[in-house]
Amino acid sequence: MKKHALPRAAHIAPTSPQTPFNFRQRDSISSDSLASQEKPLRIHLASQKTKVTCALLLAAGTGTRLQPLTTAAPKCLTEIDGISILERLIGNLRSQGFKRLIVVIGHLGEQIQKALQLYAGDMEIDYVINPVYRSTNNLYSLWLAREQINEPFLLVESDLIFDANLLDHMLYPDRMAVSKMLPWMNGTTVELNAAQQITAFRMSDDSHHKARQYKTVNVYSLSLASWNKIEARLSRYVSDKKLGDYYEIVFAELIADRSISFEAVFFEADLWYEIDTGEDLLAAEIMFANSHSAPLRSTSDATTGQLLPG
Repeated sequence: MKKHALPRAAHIAPTSPQTPFNFRQRDSISSDSLASQEKPLRIHLASQKTKVTCALLLAAGTGTRLQPLTTAAPKCLTEIDGISILERLIGNLRSQGFKRLIVVIGHLGEQIQKALQLYAGDMEIDYVINPVYRSTNNLYSLWLAREQINEPFLLVESDLIFDANLLDHMLYPDRMAVSKMLPWMNGTTVELNAAQQITAFRMSDDSHHKARQYKTVNVYSLSLASWNKIEARLSRYVSDKKLGDYYEIVFAELIADRSISFEAVFFEADLWYEIDTGEDLLAAEIMFANSHSAPLRSTSDATTGQLLPG
């Protein structure tokens, strides 16, 4: 790696071409079946006071495993049953009352910006550019967004498709979406205790363990207290130039030393899918076939109706 300073995030305002690296764009475009199988989610009254209305979307990757679809378009614009992954995600967030969106972009990011002009309605949008998205991973993209994070937020991967109602219990800080394991699932898993708290992360290459495993869905709600600890550990990785790692490694370390804690929220396994490959795309098409629930697009300031869940 070259021994120059690490690139910083670029914050762009596409509506101001003369000043392409502004901090903020305010987009105001006119216009548990598992509950019976698992222990019930405990809702703590104290956490009800800090409802999350900001989401951070990581959308910088190239989506190489989905080529050639991602050669000329970012993965999040891939369509499932005629609706793009991004449009469903934004519709889900708006239907749950989210007001602000932070988006980390890289590969063909201008297409994501144009799409959000259609989908985001009056959501406030902050864009962050990962200028080295081809050689880094989501740990670095998350770290780049640190200057825009000033409130509790929902961290969401941009290759997820799910029913909006699954977010009902994710609207309060320090919760993690998990799912019962099914044969198609792989990658990071977690362990839970009797109180439904996450006790351990297991990376994909860590298969020798006896406790029951649950799949991570890659949706997390974070308090500022937890984020401050995460940011500090992310910064350590960036300082050590470990830019190709996943942020789950940081979560695993902080949970192991009890610096942070997540309460599990169960996503029903037949109501969400992660799109990485052509096989995933086909499976998601079957799962969400005939789901005529595309979010409405705002075309005037008067068009502020509730969006339908994706």
